Amino acid sequence: MPLFHLLLIAVIQGITEFLPISSSGHLILLTQMPGMDAQGIVLDVAVHVGTLFAVVLYFWSDVRSALAGTGRRLRGKIDTQGAWLALCLAIATVPVILCGIAIKLSGFDEALRSITVIGWTMLLFGLVLYWADQNSPATRETKDWSLKHAAIMGLWQAIALIPGTSRSGSTMTGGRFLGYTREEAARLSMLMSIPTIAASGLVLGVDVIGVSDWSLARDALIAAAFAFISALIALALKMHILKTVSFTPYVIYRVILGIILLVLAYGYGW
Repeated sequence: MPLFHLLLIAVIQGITEFLPISSSGHLILLTQMPGMDAQGIVLDVAVHVGTLFAVVLYFWSDVRSALAGTGRRLRGKIDTQGAWLALCLAIATVPVILCGIAIKLSGFDEALRSITVIGWTMLLFGLVLYWADQNSPATRETKDWSLKHAAIMGLWQAIALIPGTSRSGSTMTGGRFLGYTREEAARLSMLMSIPTIAASGLVLGVDVIGVSDWSLARDALIAAAFAFISALIALALKMHILKTVSFTPYVIYRVILGIILLVLAYGYGW
């Protein structure tokens, strides 16, 4: 794959993975551009791995706590904040795994990858995010996360399997509806992404087994590196901006893009 296309895929994935504007939706749209082909399963795994490393590094203190707590949880002890966080993350991941398997086995995933679907999900879920952000209290923090809240946010995450919805946008919407502050909703959303991206990468990785193409391996390494860098920058900027700015700029972007896509889909037959 040409280097420019490779970098474009990696940067788009890295930036949009953690912003509430849908990485899958943007990558699907990218393939509609002249001269652009689908990135393929190997590069898909690579950019997911890159973004996974970025979020793990950025939230390392929380990740280390959850990892330490996982061992205690497996021994039946939920007596530390880390063990509780690990349990909540496990609960929050179950819905997206079950729904993801069901969609993949049914073959329905291809039917969802249309400009029309992405246009509507961009528009509607952008407005839902705005409503949640403007009308919900902002009193809860990560330490208030309960199993019930983890399950609810897990269901919001499962909805994001529909392209254009945005995994981070959907989970942050759920967090705001539950009363978490913008920063805490974003933190929980990012932590929830770790087991979800890892599970997704594992499923995709199974399809990669047996591929031995050094040229493709080189492309994958480049894509992973640039996805990591762009995701880390996007994460840092987003968490900083949320201290003073609402989700409204992302909502405006989603609404404008959604309207444009719907015009193209219904008016020009895309």
